[in-house]
Amino acid sequence: MRFSGLVERIAGEGANAWEIHSEAKSALDRGEDVIVLSVGDPDLDTPASVLERAIERLRAGDTHYTPAPGRQRLREAIAAAHHARTGQSVDASNVIFLAGAQNALFTASLCLAGRGDEVIALEPLYPTYPAAIEVSGARMVRARAPAAQGFRPDLPALESVITPRTRAIFFATPNNPSGVILNEAELAGIGELARRHSLWVVADEVYAGLAPGGRVPSLAASMPEQVVTISSLSKSHAMPGWRAGWLVGPRQLVAHVESLVVCMLYGLPGFIQEAALTALQIAPAAEQRIREFCAARRDFLLAGLAGVKGIRCCIPDAGMFTLIDVRETGLSGHEFVRELYRAERVSVLDGGAFGEETGGFVRLCFATDEAALREACIRIRRFVASLKIP
Repeated sequence: MRFSGLVERIAGEGANAWEIHSEAKSALDRGEDVIVLSVGDPDLDTPASVLERAIERLRAGDTHYTPAPGRQRLREAIAAAHHARTGQSVDASNVIFLAGAQNALFTASLCLAGRGDEVIALEPLYPTYPAAIEVSGARMVRARAPAAQGFRPDLPALESVITPRTRAIFFATPNNPSGVILNEAELAGIGELARRHSLWVVADEVYAGLAPGGRVPSLAASMPEQVVTISSLSKSHAMPGWRAGWLVGPRQLVAHVESLVVCMLYGLPGFIQEAALTALQIAPAAEQRIREFCAARRDFLLAGLAGVKGIRCCIPDAGMFTLIDVRETGLSGHEFVRELYRAERVSVLDGGAFGEETGGFVRLCFATDEAALREACIRIRRFVASLKIP
């Protein structure tokens, strides 16, 4: 039997990056002595008020159909939060509530480009980007942010890959995995290119709440008809399993996405939406909590791995990850991940999954409990020492 050509596009290039992570999670579920630092799932509970609101609404029978784009009050709250973060004036008609930022990326790509088009994505990029972008039939073109420049975007290189077929530029700020926050000058350069070539700009700001002050520089206010902003509650409120995300953009785009989700999701659970509304109401405190948690864990990790010969931790601007340069060990990122897990049962992610520039790096999530992080540092130090680096 034959399958659609779609199945090849949705497999994605980075699928095998999760092989060790999946193995480690299975071992952990069996009760084995494994430390999993390969996924961005913060070791914090969802705020109690959010949890209680969901339970309350469940018991009240809030389990029926809801409007496809999300409830009006929730969309209004998202619009207000977006305005506070970016300065862009929007209302509920500019917002659609979706099943996490990943779903928002997927639906945006389907509505912005198609077969024969090209979409530029700034590297390093999250491993699901290629499949999410190319599912439409468009071709993803990579614009590298060189490791030698601290993974900051190379604007001339970005301009050089724009062609008459280019339809959009996708990027994440703060970046996953590097933690780099695009500054005003870099965004101005991207914006100028987008204006000149009539390109969409899709800004994945899922980690914005973890940035200093809870916001990042944005093009949304200055380019309201071209910028699409994507975010969620997964990281800022420790709610990854709730699948509560959204897209903010021009009204016509939101209408197209609504048509798509009618035949994809047909609305999301009411009790989840009411919990999301509560989460937005306590956002300042929730985001401050995760920022302080991640800052403390980041500093703990950097101290724990300081002075280890052969590896170097990159210091992120924000987020819950650090990239570790392992090139001096003589191992590739993939080899380091595999051998570290085999020897010490610590799971991290191969940097090569995020792009060519991060091929000699591994990504480590430090948003975990202090005891696990302390033990992970001991094991990583022991593993690197066993390599007998000249």
